[in-house]
Order: sequence, then C-alpha cells, then structure tokens
Amino acid sequence: MTQPVETLRPAAELLAELHQVRHAVAAEGRTLWQRWDIGHGRRRFRVSALNFAQYLALRRRDLRALQTDLMPYGLSSLGRSEGRVLANLDAVIGALSALAGGPHKHYPRPHAFFRGERLLRANMEELFGPVAQGTRTARIMVTLPTEAADDPALLATLLRNGTNVVRINCAHDGPSVWAAMIANLRAAEKATGCRARILADLGGPKVRTGQVQGAGHQGRIHEGDQILLTAGGFADPTDHPWQAECEPASIVQRLAVGDPVFIDDGKLAARVERCAHEGVIIQATHTGPKGFKLKPQKGLNFPSTDLGLLALTDQDHRSLDFIAREVDMIGYSFVHSAADVRLLQQELAARRPQDWQRIGLIAKIETQRAVHNLPEIIVQAASNQPFGVMIARGDLAVEIGFERLAEMQEELLWLCEAAHVPVIWATQVLESLVKKGLPTRGDMTDAAMSARAECVMLNKGPYVAEAVAALDRLLTRMAENQSKKTPKLRALRSWDTSVGPVPGAGDSAGAHA
Repeated sequence: MTQPVETLRPAAELLAELHQVRHAVAAEGRTLWQRWDIGHGRRRFRVSALNFAQYLALRRRDLRALQTDLMPYGLSSLGRSEGRVLANLDAVIGALSALAGGPHKHYPRPHAFFRGERLLRANMEELFGPVAQGTRTARIMVTLPTEAADDPALLATLLRNGTNVVRINCAHDGPSVWAAMIANLRAAEKATGCRARILADLGGPKVRTGQVQGAGHQGRIHEGDQILLTAGGFADPTDHPWQAECEPASIVQRLAVGDPVFIDDGKLAARVERCAHEGVIIQATHTGPKGFKLKPQKGLNFPSTDLGLLALTDQDHRSLDFIAREVDMIGYSFVHSAADVRLLQQELAARRPQDWQRIGLIAKIETQRAVHNLPEIIVQAASNQPFGVMIARGDLAVEIGFERLAEMQEELLWLCEAAHVPVIWATQVLESLVKKGLPTRGDMTDAAMSARAECVMLNKGPYVAEAVAALDRLLTRMAENQSKKTPKLRALRSWDTSVGPVPGAGDSAGAHA
C-alpha cells in the first residue's frame, strides 16, 4: 500500500533522481539488448527488444518511493511504462522540468510515444487476424471438441457469436479428425462471412501417474500418509500400502529429498521424504478434509525438479507433419528455454523450408522454469516469427502455488507488453457458463480482468457457444473502460448529478453506464 507523503520533495531533487534512473536504464538496457545479438532478426522486433531490455532494467529497481513522491505533482505515470520505457521517463522529466523552472525539456512526440501500442496491435493482428474498426480488440479463442469434426453447424454458430481463433488440441484425436475440423471451419467461414485463425496445440510430454495400488482403490490418502512412486511395477504392499507408477519412469531417479510433488492439479501436495530401492517415498502434506483418492492417469507436477524431458515428444513430431502445413499458429506445451524454441523452429524449417517463419508460435507458460526463462524465450521466438504467450493458468497455479497465480499473471502481462508480444489468457475462463450454462460472479470478474490480454481462451463444453456470445459482450464493454493497465475515463452516468450539459460529452458517453 502506498504510504502518504508527509513532506513534498523538491521538484529539482526528484528531477535529479529521474535523470539518474533514465541514464542507468538506457545504458543497462542497451547492454542487454546487444548481448541478445538479434542481428538479422525481424526488424519490427529489434525495436521491441530494445524497449523490453530497458523495461527489465527499469524493473530491477524499487521505484515505489519515487512514484509516491511524484504523485502530489500530478505525475503518476511511472506505473504505465511497459510499452514505452524511455519515452515515458522523458515525458515525466519534461513535466517535472517545467514545474522546477529549469531548462526546457522537449516532450516525446506523440507518434514516438505511442509506438509501442502500434507495434503490439500490429503483432496481435498478425497472429489473430485484423480488428474491425470500432469493435473490441481482444480476440476470443475456443477449444474445439471432437464433435466439431462432424457438426459444421457448431463452427458456424461459434463464428457468428464472435469466435476469432479456434484451437485444436493435438493431445486428442488425430490428423483425420483435425482435417475434418478444419474443413468444417472453412465451410462455416463461407456460410457466415466470418474468418478465424487456427491454433494447434502440441500435446507435449505427459507426466502422470501410471497404475496405482492401495487399499483396494477404495481408501483415501490423508496428510502424513506416504506413497511410493516407482519407475514401474510395485513393491510389497505390506511395506508400502500406497503405490503409484510414475510416467515417464526416468523422472523417479531425478527426484531428491525435499522436492515438492503435486498430483491431480494440486489436489494432493507432497514432498519427497526419502529415496528407496523401489523408488522414492513421498509424504502427503495437503489433501483436503476428505482426503485424496489415488487414481491412474492423473497429472504429476515437480516444480523444483529438472525432469530432463525434451519439450517435443515423438507424438509431437508426428503431429507436426500434419499441422505445420495446415494451421496459422502452433502452441508449444511445456516450453522451458530458448533451446526448446530453437528445437521447434528447426522442426518447422525442415517441414516448410521456404516459409516456416510465417507460422505463428505460441509459448505456453506453465512451469517455474518457463517463467524464469521468459525473456530468452521471447527473444528467441519473436526475433524469428510471429509470436505470442499463453498464460496457462492451470499447470502454472500448481507449479508456483495458487496464492501467487494472480500476482504472476500480472507480471507476465507486463513483460509481454514491454516486448509488444500478444498474450492469451487461458484456463477456466467462464468455466461454469461453459460447463453448466450459468456463470458465477467469480467467472464474470475473472473474464473482465482477461480483457487486458490480446486474446481470451474458452475451453470446450456444452454451452460454449453461449459463453462466446457473453464474452463478446463483456469484452466489448471492457474495451471502453480499460486498455492494458490504463483506465479510460469515459463519462460515468450511474451517479450523474449535473444540472446541465457536460462540456465535450457526446450523446453516447453514458450509453453503457
């Protein structure tokens, strides 16, 4: 919470501090930018990368006291520096110089000041398609169910209701089903006059429980109980009442005492207690009041363990043989590093040597390692091809802890805006409406927050068409009130007490109040 200012700091003193910050940020940012050595990368991103490097330099500093000291002067824009770091600092310095009565400082020209917004919008349209004048800017993505291969009418309804991007999950079905989905989409486009881009998500490595054993599968695990994780097969149940195979088996030997383990989206939290000949013993630290029922084929998360898995599996290579020719964007599951990005780029180049750099790449950020390595992931991807980031909030919440998710999704939004990289807000958006036909209050609040991203993803469900229509209306309304972190000060009429016309307010100013 911002502490109130007891005494007004002199403008000249604040101006000197701002000059120091600007000089250091410019120097450190250029050094980092040069270290990235983008060279012959995409020209548009070379400009964005410099701003990104400057933003990383800026955010290494704690600027909260400086922000507070600037507020009484009416200068509060340091917190909205993402897309234009130096231009924003220059604007504040210019205003403060005038207040301090010092030498005149030229303000940034508007064209240069808003260049970041233009670059981000251009990148968004390159990935998700053009934005019609006067409509919402945030795009809507829908995960297609298998039924979309047999039901052309579903695609037409989704397009009419506002869908801009369809997502094919390559962890399910296969090329024949995916091809039918694409054919139905093309037919729906002709019927409706609406266009949609196609994202195909690679399945990635599947880390989960194999066969399980314990209490006749009827009992439940509670806090303090121990589970034996094995690389395959089971040990004597007398010594180990609860057991589960770990897939892939190679993970077991990488676990160390103290490593956290989560099963089934965090419904069971545990920690490695000791290593044994048969595998590793994990002890449950949280299960919920009713305990936890251990089942096969449930997700496993090891947030602090290097699993040694390739981001591209054999199945992913087979999927690429089809989707590299057919889709607009490829979603990269469990990408951890720039090396992972290079691996996929090499595979795309092998399949489309002439134009692989036209294929969009979406990095799904769902692990601690991916968060830590996000700058290098952005630089490697965006310097070569259209690029976006998906905040995959399901696995990410398990990896970093549910309490930190809200904080982390904010930071990811900021970093991507600084690099002018579009963001997809994903996982359980309007989930109750999609699944049950009726949204919760929390659903609507979360969906409203998602308007700060460039694209919002809905999962499949029986009421997904209705959810698209509701999200379309919500995003349209939110576009009038918010742009990234900046509120738009439209006229509020719910509390209008004026007795005459408001200067500069048109008839539509309060139309949506």
